[in-house]
Amino acid sequence: MRIGELADRAGVSVKAIRYYEQIGLITPSRSDNGYRCFDEDQLRTVAEIRALSEIGITAHRAGAFIECLDAGHEHSDECVSSLAVYRDTIAELDRMIFELTARRRQLQQRLHQSAGRTFDKEPTMTDYTTLPDGLPVPGDDGAADHLPGLRLPEVELPTSDGGVVRLHELGPGRSVIYLYPLTGRPGVDLPDGWDAIPGARGCSTEACDFRDHFRDLREAGADQVYGMSSQSPAYQAEVVQRLSLPFSMISDKSLAVADALRLPTFAAEGHERLYTRLTLVVQNGAIEHAFYPIFPPNTHAQQVVGWLQAHPRDH
Repeated sequence: MRIGELADRAGVSVKAIRYYEQIGLITPSRSDNGYRCFDEDQLRTVAEIRALSEIGITAHRAGAFIECLDAGHEHSDECVSSLAVYRDTIAELDRMIFELTARRRQLQQRLHQSAGRTFDKEPTMTDYTTLPDGLPVPGDDGAADHLPGLRLPEVELPTSDGGVVRLHELGPGRSVIYLYPLTGRPGVDLPDGWDAIPGARGCSTEACDFRDHFRDLREAGADQVYGMSSQSPAYQAEVVQRLSLPFSMISDKSLAVADALRLPTFAAEGHERLYTRLTLVVQNGAIEHAFYPIFPPNTHAQQVVGWLQAHPRDH
C-alpha cells in the first residue's frame, strides 16, 4: 500500500509516518518507480505506535514494543524491555504529578492571599442576606437520625484563632456547632455546579446569620458557638476576620468527626469530601439535637435560637 493509504487506515498523518520512518520504527520497501510501499505488518506497527502515544509513550520510546512484535509476539508488551518502558513512563508521570500538584498548591495559596489583600473587611452582612432564586432544596435522607445521644469523639482540632478545641471536653454547658461545606472568598470561584448541589450554597449567609444572632444564641442558652468545616485554619481565619464573626471556626481537614459520627458528606469539583450542612447542639459531651437538613441557611441561626428557647437547659 502507498503512504497515503497507510495513513488513512492507521488514523495518523502522512507526516507522522515519515517521522516514524526517520527514527527507524518502520522501513518501507520501494517500488520500481521509487514510491514507498507498506504492508500489513507495518500497518500494525503504526497502529501500535499511535496506541502507545495515546497513553503517554512517545514514538521515541516505542522501539521496545515494535521489537517485541517483530520478534513474533502477539502483543507488544510481552517482552521485559516493554515492561521497563511502562515503569519508566509511570515514574516520570508520578514526578510530573508531584510537581504539578505542588505548583497548583502554591498558585492556590497565592490566589487566597491576594483575595485577602484585595478585599476589605466587611462590617455588615449586606451582601449575604439573600440567596439566589431557584436553589434546590435538600431532602431529609435520614442521615442524621442516629446522632441524638451519641458522644462526641475524643479528637483535638485546630481553630481559626490559633488555638485548639477538644470536642469531648466542651464542658457541661450547651455548645452549638454548625457544620458547613466551604466558604467562598470574593474573587475566588466556587466549584463548578455548586448551586446545583442541594444545600451547598449559602455558607457565608449562614455564618452572617450566626454572627448577627450570636447574642440571641447566648441568651437562649448557648455557652459556645462554633462553625466547622474541612477548610484550613488559615482559610477560616480570613473568613472570621472578613465577616467580623464573634466566634471561632473549627478546622477538621481529615473529616475525623464525620468518620467517627458517620456524618453525611458529599463531593464537588476539586473536593473529594465536604461536610454536608448540619448543626449539632451538644451538652455534657453528647449530642442533644441535630438540625438536618438545613434550608435556607441564611435564617438557620434564628431556627437554632427558637429551638433553644423552646428547650431550656436542665440545670
